Amino acid sequence: MRLAHEDERTQSMCPRDRRGRSVKMYLQFLWRCFRLSFVGDWRYYAWMFVLSVFVLLGINAYCKQLVYGLATTGMTDQVSWGFYIANFTFLVGMAAAAVMLVIPVYIFRNRELHDLVIFGELFAVAAIIMAMLFVTVDLGRPERFHHLLLRFNFPTSMLTWDVLVLNGYLLLNLHVCGYLIYCAYRRREPSKLFYIPFVFVAIFWAISIHTVTAFLYSGLGGRPFWNSAVVAPRFLASAFAAGPAFLILTLSVLARFTSYPVAPKAFLTLRTVVTVSLAINMFLLGSEAFTEFYTDSTHGASAHYLFLGLDGHAALVPWIWSAIALNSMALLVLFMPVSRRPAVLQVACVMLIVGIWIEKGMGMIVPAFVPTPLGEIVEYLPTLNESLVTLGIWAGGLLLYTILVRVTVPVLSGRLTYDRSFSSAIEERAPVTQESLVAAAPRTSVS
Repeated sequence: MRLAHEDERTQSMCPRDRRGRSVKMYLQFLWRCFRLSFVGDWRYYAWMFVLSVFVLLGINAYCKQLVYGLATTGMTDQVSWGFYIANFTFLVGMAAAAVMLVIPVYIFRNRELHDLVIFGELFAVAAIIMAMLFVTVDLGRPERFHHLLLRFNFPTSMLTWDVLVLNGYLLLNLHVCGYLIYCAYRRREPSKLFYIPFVFVAIFWAISIHTVTAFLYSGLGGRPFWNSAVVAPRFLASAFAAGPAFLILTLSVLARFTSYPVAPKAFLTLRTVVTVSLAINMFLLGSEAFTEFYTDSTHGASAHYLFLGLDGHAALVPWIWSAIALNSMALLVLFMPVSRRPAVLQVACVMLIVGIWIEKGMGMIVPAFVPTPLGEIVEYLPTLNESLVTLGIWAGGLLLYTILVRVTVPVLSGRLTYDRSFSSAIEERAPVTQESLVAAAPRTSVS
Protein backbone atom coordinates (compact mmCIF):
# COMPACT_ATOMS: atom_id res chain seq x y z
CA MET A 1 0.00 0.00 0.00
CA ARG A 2 2.80 2.38 0.87
CA LEU A 3 4.58 1.68 -2.41
CA ALA A 4 1.42 2.34 -4.38
CA HIS A 5 0.87 5.56 -2.47
CA GLU A 6 4.44 6.69 -3.16
CA ASP A 7 4.07 5.93 -6.90
CA GLU A 8 0.80 7.86 -7.10
CA ARG A 9 2.31 10.85 -5.32
CA THR A 10 5.34 10.80 -7.61
CA GLN A 11 3.19 10.64 -10.75
CA SER A 12 1.13 13.61 -9.56
CA MET A 13 4.23 15.82 -9.31
CA CYS A 14 5.36 18.12 -12.07
CA PRO A 15 8.51 17.02 -13.99
CA ARG A 16 10.69 19.54 -12.16
CA ASP A 17 9.56 18.31 -8.75
CA ARG A 18 10.04 14.69 -9.81
CA ARG A 19 13.61 15.41 -10.88
CA GLY A 20 14.31 17.20 -7.62
CA ARG A 21 12.86 14.33 -5.60
CA SER A 22 14.88 11.78 -7.60
CA VAL A 23 18.11 13.67 -7.00
CA LYS A 24 17.33 13.94 -3.29
CA MET A 25 16.57 10.23 -3.06
CA TYR A 26 19.77 9.32 -4.93
CA LEU A 27 21.84 11.46 -2.59
CA GLN A 28 20.09 9.79 0.34
CA PHE A 29 21.00 6.42 -1.16
CA LEU A 30 24.68 7.40 -1.43
CA TRP A 31 24.68 8.73 2.15
CA ARG A 32 23.13 5.53 3.47
CA CYS A 33 25.68 3.44 1.59
CA PHE A 34 28.48 5.56 3.05
CA ARG A 35 27.13 5.09 6.58
CA LEU A 36 26.64 1.38 6.07
CA SER A 37 30.27 0.91 5.05
CA PHE A 38 31.26 1.77 8.64
CA VAL A 39 28.86 -0.71 10.25
CA GLY A 40 29.65 -4.36 10.94
CA ASP A 41 30.63 -6.92 13.55
CA TRP A 42 34.09 -7.32 15.12
CA ARG A 43 35.34 -9.47 12.24
CA TYR A 44 34.39 -6.77 9.75
CA TYR A 45 36.15 -4.09 11.80
CA ALA A 46 39.26 -6.26 12.22
CA TRP A 47 39.43 -6.96 8.47
CA MET A 48 38.97 -3.29 7.59
CA PHE A 49 41.55 -2.25 10.19
CA VAL A 50 44.19 -4.59 8.76
CA LEU A 51 43.50 -3.40 5.22
CA SER A 52 43.63 0.24 6.33
CA VAL A 53 47.04 -0.31 7.97
CA PHE A 54 48.45 -1.77 4.75
CA VAL A 55 46.93 1.09 2.74
CA LEU A 56 48.68 3.63 4.97
CA LEU A 57 51.97 1.74 4.70
CA GLY A 58 51.57 1.71 0.93
CA ILE A 59 50.86 5.45 0.81
CA ASN A 60 53.95 6.12 2.92
CA ALA A 61 56.09 3.95 0.65
CA TYR A 62 54.74 5.65 -2.46
CA CYS A 63 55.53 9.07 -0.96
CA LYS A 64 59.15 7.91 -0.63
CA GLN A 65 59.04 6.79 -4.26
CA LEU A 66 57.74 10.20 -5.33
CA VAL A 67 60.64 11.88 -3.51
CA TYR A 68 63.49 9.57 -4.55
CA GLY A 69 62.06 8.26 -7.82
CA LEU A 70 62.03 4.72 -9.19
CA ALA A 71 65.46 4.19 -7.63
CA THR A 72 63.49 2.92 -4.60
CA THR A 73 62.35 -0.04 -6.74
CA GLY A 74 64.34 -2.94 -8.10
CA MET A 75 63.85 -1.78 -11.68
CA THR A 76 66.81 -0.67 -13.78
CA ASP A 77 67.50 0.59 -17.28
CA GLN A 78 67.76 -3.04 -18.38
CA VAL A 79 64.64 -4.31 -16.56
CA SER A 80 62.18 -1.42 -16.85
CA TRP A 81 59.04 -3.41 -16.01
CA GLY A 82 58.79 -5.27 -12.73
CA PHE A 83 56.44 -5.96 -9.82
CA TYR A 84 54.00 -3.18 -10.70
CA ILE A 85 53.38 -4.25 -14.30
CA ALA A 86 53.31 -7.89 -13.21
CA ASN A 87 50.41 -7.13 -10.86
CA PHE A 88 48.77 -4.98 -13.51
CA THR A 89 48.77 -7.91 -15.93
CA PHE A 90 47.33 -10.26 -13.34
CA LEU A 91 44.56 -7.86 -12.29
CA VAL A 92 43.45 -7.14 -15.84
CA GLY A 93 42.79 -10.85 -16.15
CA MET A 94 40.97 -10.97 -12.83
CA ALA A 95 38.70 -8.16 -14.00
CA ALA A 96 38.01 -9.93 -17.29
CA ALA A 97 37.06 -13.10 -15.44
CA ALA A 98 33.79 -11.52 -14.28
CA VAL A 99 32.46 -12.53 -17.68
CA MET A 100 32.53 -16.17 -16.51
CA LEU A 101 29.62 -15.31 -14.22
CA VAL A 102 27.88 -13.05 -16.71
CA ILE A 103 27.80 -15.56 -19.60
CA PRO A 104 26.06 -18.40 -17.66
CA VAL A 105 23.44 -15.96 -16.32
CA TYR A 106 22.65 -13.75 -19.30
CA ILE A 107 23.17 -16.26 -22.14
CA PHE A 108 22.58 -19.72 -20.65
CA ARG A 109 20.17 -18.43 -17.96
CA ASN A 110 21.82 -20.23 -15.07
CA ARG A 111 19.55 -19.71 -12.06
CA GLU A 112 22.11 -20.74 -9.45
CA LEU A 113 24.32 -17.77 -10.36
CA HIS A 114 21.43 -15.38 -11.01
CA ASP A 115 21.65 -13.51 -7.71
CA LEU A 116 25.46 -13.77 -7.50
CA VAL A 117 26.57 -12.28 -10.82
CA ILE A 118 26.57 -8.78 -9.35
CA PHE A 119 29.51 -9.72 -7.08
CA GLY A 120 31.59 -10.67 -10.11
CA GLU A 121 30.84 -7.32 -11.73
CA LEU A 122 31.70 -5.47 -8.53
CA PHE A 123 35.01 -7.29 -8.36
CA ALA A 124 35.70 -6.26 -11.96
CA VAL A 125 35.33 -2.64 -10.86
CA ALA A 126 37.77 -3.08 -7.96
CA ALA A 127 40.26 -5.05 -10.09
CA ILE A 128 40.33 -2.47 -12.89
CA ILE A 129 40.88 0.34 -10.38
CA MET A 130 43.78 -1.61 -8.83
CA ALA A 131 45.23 -2.27 -12.28
CA MET A 132 45.13 1.44 -13.11
CA LEU A 133 46.79 2.28 -9.80
CA PHE A 134 49.65 -0.10 -10.60
CA VAL A 135 50.18 1.68 -13.92
CA THR A 136 50.16 5.02 -12.10
CA VAL A 137 52.80 4.02 -9.54
CA ASP A 138 54.93 2.57 -12.34
CA LEU A 139 55.22 6.04 -13.87
CA GLY A 140 58.34 7.83 -12.76
CA ARG A 141 56.65 11.21 -13.19
CA PRO A 142 52.88 10.65 -12.83
CA GLU A 143 52.21 14.40 -13.08
CA ARG A 144 53.25 14.14 -16.74
CA PHE A 145 50.61 11.56 -17.54
CA HIS A 146 48.76 14.06 -19.71
CA HIS A 147 51.51 13.72 -22.34
CA LEU A 148 50.01 10.34 -23.17
CA LEU A 149 46.80 12.08 -24.19
CA LEU A 150 48.64 14.76 -26.15
CA ARG A 151 50.42 12.07 -28.19
CA PHE A 152 47.73 9.40 -28.22
CA ASN A 153 48.76 7.78 -31.53
CA PHE A 154 45.46 5.97 -31.95
CA PRO A 155 45.00 3.43 -33.54
CA THR A 156 48.62 2.58 -34.33
CA SER A 157 49.76 2.28 -30.70
CA MET A 158 48.60 -0.75 -28.72
CA LEU A 159 49.04 1.28 -25.53
CA THR A 160 46.23 3.60 -26.60
CA TRP A 161 43.99 0.60 -27.24
CA ASP A 162 44.76 -0.62 -23.73
CA VAL A 163 43.84 2.76 -22.24
CA LEU A 164 40.51 2.78 -24.10
CA VAL A 165 39.44 -0.79 -23.34
CA LEU A 166 40.34 -0.59 -19.63
CA ASN A 167 38.49 2.67 -19.05
CA GLY A 168 35.56 1.51 -21.17
CA TYR A 169 35.25 -1.74 -19.23
CA LEU A 170 35.35 0.16 -15.94
CA LEU A 171 32.54 2.47 -17.06
CA LEU A 172 30.43 -0.43 -18.33
CA ASN A 173 30.62 -2.29 -15.02
CA LEU A 174 30.05 0.86 -12.99
CA HIS A 175 26.89 1.58 -14.99
CA VAL A 176 25.47 -1.95 -14.81
CA CYS A 177 26.23 -2.45 -11.11
CA GLY A 178 25.14 1.02 -10.05
CA TYR A 179 21.92 0.88 -12.02
CA LEU A 180 20.84 -2.56 -10.77
CA ILE A 181 21.70 -1.81 -7.14
CA TYR A 182 19.88 1.51 -7.20
CA CYS A 183 16.82 -0.11 -8.81
CA ALA A 184 16.82 -2.65 -5.99
CA TYR A 185 17.05 0.18 -3.48
CA ARG A 186 14.05 1.88 -5.11
CA ARG A 187 12.17 -1.46 -5.42
CA ARG A 188 11.78 -0.88 -9.14
CA GLU A 189 12.05 -3.26 -12.04
CA PRO A 190 15.12 -2.17 -14.04
CA SER A 191 14.57 -1.28 -17.67
CA LYS A 192 16.15 -3.96 -19.83
CA LEU A 193 16.89 -1.38 -22.50
CA PHE A 194 19.02 0.51 -20.00
CA TYR A 195 21.30 -2.35 -18.94
CA ILE A 196 20.95 -5.51 -21.07
CA PRO A 197 22.75 -4.03 -24.12
CA PHE A 198 25.57 -2.86 -21.85
CA VAL A 199 25.88 -6.36 -20.37
CA PHE A 200 26.39 -7.96 -23.78
CA VAL A 201 28.84 -5.25 -24.79
CA ALA A 202 30.72 -5.90 -21.54
CA ILE A 203 30.98 -9.63 -22.39
CA PHE A 204 32.94 -8.92 -25.56
CA TRP A 205 34.76 -6.04 -23.88
CA ALA A 206 35.97 -8.31 -21.07
CA ILE A 207 37.66 -10.60 -23.57
CA SER A 208 39.12 -7.62 -25.40
CA ILE A 209 40.82 -6.04 -22.36
CA HIS A 210 43.05 -9.05 -21.77
CA THR A 211 43.54 -9.74 -25.46
CA VAL A 212 44.71 -6.18 -26.05
CA THR A 213 47.04 -6.42 -23.04
CA ALA A 214 48.52 -9.61 -24.48
CA PHE A 215 48.94 -7.96 -27.89
CA LEU A 216 50.71 -5.07 -26.17
CA TYR A 217 53.40 -7.53 -25.05
CA SER A 218 53.55 -9.88 -28.03
CA GLY A 219 53.77 -6.92 -30.42
CA LEU A 220 57.15 -5.84 -29.00
CA GLY A 221 59.58 -7.29 -31.51
CA GLY A 222 62.61 -6.63 -29.34
CA ARG A 223 61.37 -9.06 -26.68
CA PRO A 224 61.39 -12.58 -28.24
CA PHE A 225 60.04 -14.13 -25.02
CA TRP A 226 56.69 -12.45 -25.74
CA ASN A 227 56.66 -12.99 -29.50
CA SER A 228 54.22 -15.88 -29.44
CA ALA A 229 50.68 -16.34 -30.67
CA VAL A 230 49.97 -18.33 -27.50
CA VAL A 231 50.32 -15.32 -25.19
CA ALA A 232 46.73 -14.09 -25.65
CA PRO A 233 45.11 -17.56 -25.18
CA ARG A 234 47.32 -18.13 -22.11
CA PHE A 235 46.24 -14.83 -20.65
CA LEU A 236 42.56 -15.62 -21.14
CA ALA A 237 42.82 -19.19 -19.84
CA SER A 238 44.69 -18.13 -16.69
CA ALA A 239 42.25 -15.26 -16.14
CA PHE A 240 39.23 -17.55 -16.42
CA ALA A 241 40.81 -19.81 -13.80
CA ALA A 242 42.02 -17.26 -11.23
CA GLY A 243 39.03 -14.90 -11.45
CA PRO A 244 36.28 -17.47 -10.75
CA ALA A 245 38.53 -18.99 -8.06
CA PHE A 246 38.57 -15.64 -6.27
CA LEU A 247 34.79 -15.40 -6.64
CA ILE A 248 34.46 -18.86 -5.06
CA LEU A 249 36.32 -17.51 -2.03
CA THR A 250 34.10 -14.41 -1.99
CA LEU A 251 30.91 -16.45 -2.14
CA SER A 252 32.26 -18.75 0.57
CA VAL A 253 32.66 -15.74 2.85
CA LEU A 254 29.13 -14.57 2.01
CA ALA A 255 27.69 -18.01 2.74
CA ARG A 256 29.63 -18.31 6.00
CA PHE A 257 29.25 -14.87 7.54
CA THR A 258 26.06 -13.39 6.05
CA SER A 259 22.49 -14.53 5.56
CA TYR A 260 22.67 -13.95 1.79
CA PRO A 261 21.65 -17.18 0.00
CA VAL A 262 24.39 -18.87 -2.02
CA ALA A 263 23.25 -22.03 -3.80
CA PRO A 264 25.65 -25.00 -3.47
CA LYS A 265 25.28 -25.61 -7.21
CA ALA A 266 26.86 -22.21 -7.82
CA PHE A 267 30.13 -23.48 -6.34
CA LEU A 268 29.99 -26.60 -8.52
CA THR A 269 29.43 -24.51 -11.66
CA LEU A 270 32.36 -22.23 -10.86
CA ARG A 271 34.49 -25.25 -9.93
CA THR A 272 33.92 -26.67 -13.41
CA VAL A 273 34.89 -23.36 -15.02
CA VAL A 274 38.05 -23.14 -12.92
CA THR A 275 39.07 -26.75 -13.60
CA VAL A 276 38.68 -26.52 -17.38
CA SER A 277 40.39 -23.12 -17.59
CA LEU A 278 43.32 -24.20 -15.42
CA ALA A 279 43.80 -27.37 -17.47
CA ILE A 280 43.90 -25.31 -20.68
CA ASN A 281 46.35 -22.88 -19.12
CA MET A 282 48.69 -25.68 -18.04
CA PHE A 283 48.53 -27.22 -21.53
CA LEU A 284 49.40 -23.90 -23.17
CA LEU A 285 52.27 -23.37 -20.72
CA GLY A 286 53.63 -26.82 -21.58
CA SER A 287 53.31 -26.12 -25.31
CA GLU A 288 55.21 -22.86 -24.89
CA ALA A 289 57.96 -24.56 -22.87
CA PHE A 290 58.31 -27.33 -25.47
CA THR A 291 58.73 -24.82 -28.29
CA GLU A 292 61.35 -22.84 -26.42
CA PHE A 293 63.46 -25.78 -25.21
CA TYR A 294 63.15 -28.24 -28.10
CA THR A 295 64.23 -25.74 -30.74
CA ASP A 296 67.03 -24.50 -28.45
CA SER A 297 67.38 -21.27 -30.42
CA THR A 298 69.05 -18.12 -29.16
CA HIS A 299 65.60 -16.58 -28.73
CA GLY A 300 64.95 -19.15 -25.98
CA ALA A 301 67.50 -17.56 -23.64
CA SER A 302 64.79 -15.85 -21.60
CA ALA A 303 62.93 -19.14 -21.12
CA HIS A 304 66.18 -20.83 -20.06
CA TYR A 305 66.76 -18.04 -17.56
CA LEU A 306 63.24 -18.41 -16.18
CA PHE A 307 63.11 -22.20 -15.82
CA LEU A 308 66.74 -23.25 -15.37
CA GLY A 309 68.81 -20.14 -14.87
CA LEU A 310 71.37 -18.63 -17.24
CA ASP A 311 75.10 -18.31 -16.71
CA GLY A 312 74.77 -18.66 -12.96
CA HIS A 313 71.84 -16.26 -12.69
CA ALA A 314 68.69 -17.95 -11.33
CA ALA A 315 66.69 -15.39 -9.33
CA LEU A 316 63.37 -16.36 -10.95
CA VAL A 317 63.80 -20.13 -10.95
CA PRO A 318 62.23 -20.63 -7.48
CA TRP A 319 59.34 -18.37 -8.50
CA ILE A 320 58.30 -20.23 -11.64
CA TRP A 321 58.72 -23.73 -10.21
CA SER A 322 56.68 -22.72 -7.16
CA ALA A 323 53.95 -21.53 -9.54
CA ILE A 324 54.02 -24.77 -11.52
CA ALA A 325 53.88 -26.83 -8.32
CA LEU A 326 50.95 -24.84 -6.93
CA ASN A 327 49.00 -24.96 -10.19
CA SER A 328 49.67 -28.69 -10.65
CA MET A 329 48.53 -29.52 -7.12
CA ALA A 330 45.45 -27.33 -7.52
CA LEU A 331 44.55 -29.00 -10.81
CA LEU A 332 45.02 -32.47 -9.32
CA VAL A 333 42.77 -31.59 -6.38
CA LEU A 334 40.10 -30.05 -8.64
CA PHE A 335 39.91 -33.23 -10.73
CA MET A 336 39.21 -35.26 -7.58
CA PRO A 337 35.66 -35.65 -6.19
CA VAL A 338 36.97 -34.47 -2.81
CA SER A 339 37.13 -30.93 -4.23
CA ARG A 340 33.35 -30.78 -3.92
CA ARG A 341 33.91 -30.18 -0.22
CA PRO A 342 33.97 -26.42 0.47
CA ALA A 343 37.18 -26.45 2.53
CA VAL A 344 39.12 -28.48 -0.05
CA LEU A 345 37.81 -26.32 -2.89
CA GLN A 346 38.87 -23.15 -1.08
CA VAL A 347 42.40 -24.48 -0.55
CA ALA A 348 42.67 -25.39 -4.24
CA CYS A 349 41.46 -21.92 -5.21
CA VAL A 350 44.06 -20.23 -3.01
CA MET A 351 46.83 -22.39 -4.50
CA LEU A 352 45.89 -21.67 -8.10
CA ILE A 353 45.43 -17.93 -7.49
CA VAL A 354 48.93 -17.68 -6.02
CA GLY A 355 50.34 -19.94 -8.73
CA ILE A 356 48.82 -17.95 -11.58
CA TRP A 357 49.82 -14.67 -9.92
CA ILE A 358 53.46 -15.82 -9.99
CA GLU A 359 53.31 -17.38 -13.45
CA LYS A 360 51.51 -14.47 -15.06
CA GLY A 361 53.39 -11.79 -13.18
CA MET A 362 57.03 -12.44 -12.33
CA GLY A 363 57.08 -15.44 -14.65
CA MET A 364 55.79 -13.53 -17.68
CA ILE A 365 57.00 -9.92 -17.38
CA VAL A 366 60.54 -9.98 -15.97
CA PRO A 367 62.09 -12.81 -18.09
CA ALA A 368 61.44 -10.88 -21.30
CA PHE A 369 64.09 -8.35 -20.20
CA VAL A 370 66.74 -10.98 -19.37
CA PRO A 371 69.04 -11.08 -21.22
CA THR A 372 68.90 -7.67 -22.91
CA PRO A 373 69.09 -7.38 -26.72
CA LEU A 374 72.84 -6.80 -26.19
CA GLY A 375 73.17 -10.01 -24.16
CA GLU A 376 73.55 -8.34 -20.79
CA ILE A 377 72.12 -10.19 -17.78
CA VAL A 378 70.71 -7.91 -15.07
CA GLU A 379 68.51 -9.67 -12.53
CA TYR A 380 65.48 -8.14 -10.87
CA LEU A 381 63.84 -8.66 -7.51
CA PRO A 382 61.33 -6.26 -5.90
CA THR A 383 62.57 -4.07 -3.05
CA LEU A 384 60.86 -3.65 0.31
CA ASN A 385 59.50 -0.23 -0.67
CA GLU A 386 58.18 -1.64 -3.93
CA SER A 387 56.51 -4.50 -2.06
CA LEU A 388 54.87 -2.09 0.40
CA VAL A 389 53.42 -0.01 -2.44
CA THR A 390 52.10 -3.22 -4.00
CA LEU A 391 50.55 -4.37 -0.71
CA GLY A 392 48.99 -0.94 -0.28
CA ILE A 393 47.28 -1.09 -3.66
CA TRP A 394 46.04 -4.63 -3.07
CA ALA A 395 44.75 -3.63 0.36
CA GLY A 396 43.03 -0.58 -1.13
CA GLY A 397 41.35 -2.69 -3.79
CA LEU A 398 40.17 -5.28 -1.29
CA LEU A 399 38.97 -2.45 0.96
CA LEU A 400 36.91 -1.05 -1.91
CA TYR A 401 35.53 -4.48 -2.84
CA THR A 402 34.62 -5.20 0.79
CA ILE A 403 32.68 -1.93 1.00
CA LEU A 404 30.89 -2.62 -2.29
CA VAL A 405 29.85 -6.08 -1.13
CA ARG A 406 28.91 -4.76 2.32
CA VAL A 407 26.54 -2.27 0.76
CA THR A 408 25.16 -4.56 -1.95
CA VAL A 409 24.07 -7.45 0.27
CA PRO A 410 21.52 -5.46 2.35
CA VAL A 411 20.18 -3.74 -0.78
CA LEU A 412 19.63 -6.92 -2.76
CA SER A 413 18.20 -8.73 0.25
CA GLY A 414 15.62 -5.96 0.71
CA ARG A 415 16.89 -4.69 4.08
CA LEU A 416 18.19 -1.40 2.70
CA THR A 417 15.51 0.28 0.60
CA TYR A 418 14.17 3.79 0.30
CA ASP A 419 11.03 2.99 2.28
CA ARG A 420 12.74 1.28 5.23
CA SER A 421 14.69 2.74 8.11
CA PHE A 422 18.47 2.61 8.10
CA SER A 423 18.50 0.44 11.24
CA SER A 424 16.86 -2.42 9.34
CA ALA A 425 19.89 -2.58 7.03
CA ILE A 426 22.24 -3.54 9.86
CA GLU A 427 20.02 -6.24 11.36
CA GLU A 428 20.85 -9.68 10.00
CA ARG A 429 19.01 -11.84 12.49
CA ALA A 430 16.41 -13.11 10.06
CA PRO A 431 17.77 -15.29 7.27
CA VAL A 432 17.26 -14.09 3.73
CA THR A 433 15.16 -16.52 1.73
CA GLN A 434 15.07 -16.94 -2.03
CA GLU A 435 11.48 -15.72 -2.06
CA SER A 436 12.36 -12.49 -0.28
CA LEU A 437 15.22 -11.92 -2.70
CA VAL A 438 12.94 -12.25 -5.71
CA ALA A 439 10.44 -9.89 -4.15
CA ALA A 440 12.96 -7.26 -3.05
CA ALA A 441 15.61 -7.21 -5.77
CA PRO A 442 15.22 -6.54 -9.49
CA ARG A 443 15.79 -9.30 -11.96
CA THR A 444 19.30 -9.24 -13.42
CA SER A 445 19.04 -11.74 -16.24
CA VAL A 446 17.27 -12.11 -19.53
CA SER A 447 13.89 -13.67 -19.01
